[in-house]
Amino acid sequence: MPESDDAPKVTLLGKLFILLVLAGCGWAAWRFLAPALGAAKPATTTTSGGTATPPPVASGDQVRITLAYGTEKERWLKWAVEELAKSEPGIAITLVPKGTIEAAQALNAGERYHIWAPASSLYAPTFAADWQLKQGKAPFARTETLALTPMVFVWWQERFAALKQPPNNFRDLAKLLAEPTGWAGLAGKSEWGFLKFGHTHPNQSNSGLMALLLMTHDYHQTRTLTMGQVLDAGFQGWLTTLEKGITGLPASTGSMMKDMVLKGPSAYDGVCVYESVAIDFLANAQGRWGDLRITYPTPNIWSDNPAYILDATWSDPAQRAAAGKVLDFLMSAPAQQRALTHGFRPGDPAVPVRAPGSPFSEFERYGLKVEVPTMVETPSPEVVQNLLVGWQRSVGR
Repeated sequence: MPESDDAPKVTLLGKLFILLVLAGCGWAAWRFLAPALGAAKPATTTTSGGTATPPPVASGDQVRITLAYGTEKERWLKWAVEELAKSEPGIAITLVPKGTIEAAQALNAGERYHIWAPASSLYAPTFAADWQLKQGKAPFARTETLALTPMVFVWWQERFAALKQPPNNFRDLAKLLAEPTGWAGLAGKSEWGFLKFGHTHPNQSNSGLMALLLMTHDYHQTRTLTMGQVLDAGFQGWLTTLEKGITGLPASTGSMMKDMVLKGPSAYDGVCVYESVAIDFLANAQGRWGDLRITYPTPNIWSDNPAYILDATWSDPAQRAAAGKVLDFLMSAPAQQRALTHGFRPGDPAVPVRAPGSPFSEFERYGLKVEVPTMVETPSPEVVQNLLVGWQRSVGR
């Protein structure tokens, strides 16, 4: 029996109706499932200028790591964290300012950092030995030398120029501090009071420990220290006398230098700090209390600013990978060049110290030098530990 003329029309309308129903159901299902599948978010967002940018990373998607650092690197590391966030938005870095010895002790006491960036590797063997006893393994999964800086004396130019015999080392400084009438006997300036010279606390700050090492080398006139020299009664007596004349023993090198610049000679006439810290504050000092003067004690010692990724139980593979990216960035050419602007000698030898705009050219008139005096050798952990114990017994602070 042949079909009627209306049959094709009914069939077509039915098909259209079914398609519409299916489309409606599909759209409803998509709206229900899309948020769960993450399809509702665009792959990129567009700024008003029309530039495509990555979407913001939700806090739950970020890998969170903690970086403990010496305050001498604060300005550089804060810049690095902000800069790295542009290319690695999935890494969230918490910066924790800690003195070198303070951070080492905190780690062994249970504080959790993923990267430790002290001022120097000088205390690392002592820390590693303590860690090995508690953890049963070596502490470091990766090590980099971020930058180098020697120690310097920083003076207010007016005070330095007034000294009849400016000090070249701690033996010279000890003679100045021993003057019972202060600036009256040193330069005929009784209104200046006593000579105020500072260094940080050797049991809390690496720069204080380095100052203590240079004192010991100065006294014994040697590049290598032995246990016998540390225990020498003559040295201990000389050290006690010298340290009685030191003004304050702050825990932070950066904070001490900041106080000197903010408060002027009422706080310090001079300090012993890292070269990088002095450079970082040179511009700030101008227009406050006059110019600063930098000198290099002889002999000297390198602060090598290492960075360690810790092989710790609280650090998972994602956090270690993120920590590796942080160190990769800090060793990159842009970051190393930025370190130079903050007064550090780059850890990458391919980055020149006398680059255009380098502070070693710009601030040469304040006494900065690329060539440094003779460097002492790093003593054994046993010598360092006993030197600190001896200092505590002699000074009692």
